[in-house]
Amino acid sequence: MKELKMYIDGKFIENQSGKWIDVLNPATEEVISRMPDGRAEDARAAIEAAGKAQGAWERMPAVQRAAYLIKIADGIRKREKELTDIIVREGGKTQGLANVEVLFTADYLEYMAGWARRYEGEIIQSDRPHESILLFKKPIGVTTGILPWNFPFFLIARKAAPALVTGNTIVIKPSQITPENAGVFAQIADETGLPPGVFNIVYGRGTVIGHELAANPKVGMVSLTGSVGAGIQTMAAAAPNVTKVSLELGGKAPGIVLPDADLDLAVKSIIASRVINTGQVCNCCERVYVHTTIKEEFTAKVLAGMQAVKAGNPGETADLDMGPLVEANALKSVQEKVDKAISQGAKLLCGGKRIGTKGYFFEPTVLTDCTQKMDIIQEETFGPVLPVVEYTDLDDAITWANDCEYGLTSSVYTQNLDLAFKLIRSLKFGETYINRENFEAMQGFHAGWRKSGIGGADGKHGLEEYLQTHIVYLETKA
Repeated sequence: MKELKMYIDGKFIENQSGKWIDVLNPATEEVISRMPDGRAEDARAAIEAAGKAQGAWERMPAVQRAAYLIKIADGIRKREKELTDIIVREGGKTQGLANVEVLFTADYLEYMAGWARRYEGEIIQSDRPHESILLFKKPIGVTTGILPWNFPFFLIARKAAPALVTGNTIVIKPSQITPENAGVFAQIADETGLPPGVFNIVYGRGTVIGHELAANPKVGMVSLTGSVGAGIQTMAAAAPNVTKVSLELGGKAPGIVLPDADLDLAVKSIIASRVINTGQVCNCCERVYVHTTIKEEFTAKVLAGMQAVKAGNPGETADLDMGPLVEANALKSVQEKVDKAISQGAKLLCGGKRIGTKGYFFEPTVLTDCTQKMDIIQEETFGPVLPVVEYTDLDDAITWANDCEYGLTSSVYTQNLDLAFKLIRSLKFGETYINRENFEAMQGFHAGWRKSGIGGADGKHGLEEYLQTHIVYLETKA
């Protein structure tokens, strides 16, 4: 049985609590490893270490900080297969998607390292003849990252890379469902000679470790990716110290299919949204609005596509479209949401139940005759379920798409540029994908509106989440 160790102040630490949390393979329900059930004292030790290291790390030239990120990226590529296997085993992800996550993480570290020579301050014009106004961009200090389970390895880099290249230090709390990959990341970082305390890993529960990472007064910023409930708890914990928060929370992404859409493209993209990571991706299409004139054809194509989806144990079979849901609670939640939709009048075209009796597998599911007020349209499902709503007037579809407490992503399928821009202007979401699958680029800006979050990640704007301004009014005699 593999027992994970925390990584604090450049050292791998034995479990101090004596308590453990089992890690299960969701395809087999077998215990595959266990992680320390960490204490608040562990989180505080990591924060102290990060605080001690931060000053020297900030004074190091950015290009030298970036060199460590490049070395970590190289180390990830050298352990590509090992990391892929871990992500498959603990998260139930298909082999192809797990491998994409590993390599994308390495690419992301290199991308953020490239900002070392490019992020900059400003010289601002003064109203006074002998004054210069200088705006510096400086690190926040100690930052913390609380991770989800659905892209556990990539999210380490998404939080750590911009933090480190800009001179911050960081403490990461992996999800208790998928913690093992973080241990390998720590090993790779340690092998680069990264100064002790710059990067730390603490295992444990959100109510204990996550709370301390948000509530500790020595933390300058806490970044969380997770549920709305977890985001609210993080904000509450951070509030007494007025600590900056950056939150990526839930989503209920609408897809709007117009009469002139390339239906094969739309169907392929929307099905991909529903089965990638078994539908457990917050930015993927969770409800689709289809025009009356094409509903029958669209539905027939979606039904055929969903029925052709290959599901199974990704640890045994490489060529799969999806694996299991991540845990028993997820399986229970998806089943309840589908049953509730049917009870509210939705028509089940395919799927709708668990696959087998071992592992947390759920059938690819299509529901039609859905209406705007149904729970399946309003609440995040996070599973391989596609509810279809019929519309006649595009303005109604826009209104329904915006009628949601979430505002992360949206998608549109049309060949009409005028209508595409009408939708761009009208949709109230942080992202809109036109005629393509819902998957963001590392140079973009992944940010949600409403209950989908505060702040964002990726690109220039994601980097600047980890910077604060220092403005100087410099008056001289000459």
